[in-house]
This record gives sequence, structure tokens and C-alpha cells, in this order.
Amino acid sequence: MADLTFEKMTTMVGEKLGTSSWQTVTQEAVNEFANCTGDRQWIHIDVERAKKESPFGGPVAHGYLTLSMLSAMAMEIGVVPKGTAAALNYGLDKVRFLAPVPVGAKVRLQSTLKGFDRKDNGQYLMKSENTIEIEGADKPALIAESLAILVPGPDA
Repeated sequence: MADLTFEKMTTMVGEKLGTSSWQTVTQEAVNEFANCTGDRQWIHIDVERAKKESPFGGPVAHGYLTLSMLSAMAMEIGVVPKGTAAALNYGLDKVRFLAPVPVGAKVRLQSTLKGFDRKDNGQYLMKSENTIEIEGADKPALIAESLAILVPGPDA
């Protein structure tokens, strides 16, 4: 949504912000995430063992890796209005991991604006509901309500 403005977003609560492109979750990304976080559970990084012993039939992405993909996919959609000087992660109200993401699966984001409130300091609090879908799966990987502080720039 390249034509978003602060004024327009105040009237869009409840509307879909967009859908990202499909992103493939690779074993390399899973391994890098494991190395960065220290979460080296075998169901994520030991491919052969996961194929033999995992209830998922192979390695799966970390839930937090999937969650971390949300920001980049939201930026791809273009959820930040024109004239934003800074967009800051403010947190999450709710996150539910509903289905594992097998390595090699494709995921995408569907985002809906749930709130867009101007604060006393002139900044805005944006709340969105984000669903990360798994291509061909019945259930989404996760649903997360995210919060962002948006700082309007001089051109907003």
C-alpha cells in the first residue's frame, strides 16, 4: 500500500493493509537463527534426526524465527505511511503459534489495521493483526497483534 498517509490511516481501522509475497524458510536461515539465539534444539537443526524422530517428519523453523519475519514482510507490504521519520517496534499484545513451519515451506503475511491512535506527543500508535500463512496448510503458522510507534516527519 504505497499511498498510505497518516490522515488516511486514521480512517482505515479494520481494513486489510495487504499481503506479502511468499518467502521460503530455508535450513540455512534456521541454522543462522539457531546460531544467533543459541536455540539449537535438534528439531530445528539436525535434519537427519528430525526426519527420523520428529513428529513433523523433518526439521521445522523456530517459532520466533517465523515471528521475526513479520517485520520484513510488513515493510514489503508498505504498512508505514508516507512521511514517517521513524517506525519503532513497541511490542506485541498477543502471539499464538498455531502450526509448525517445515523447513522448505513458503510463508506470507496478511496484515489488518486494528488501531491507529494519535498520542499527545504527536506520534501514532499503530496496532495490526498479522497472520503468517503457510502455503497449502489448513492453519496459519501464527497470529500476532503487533504495536508500532510511528513518528511523523516534516513531510507527513
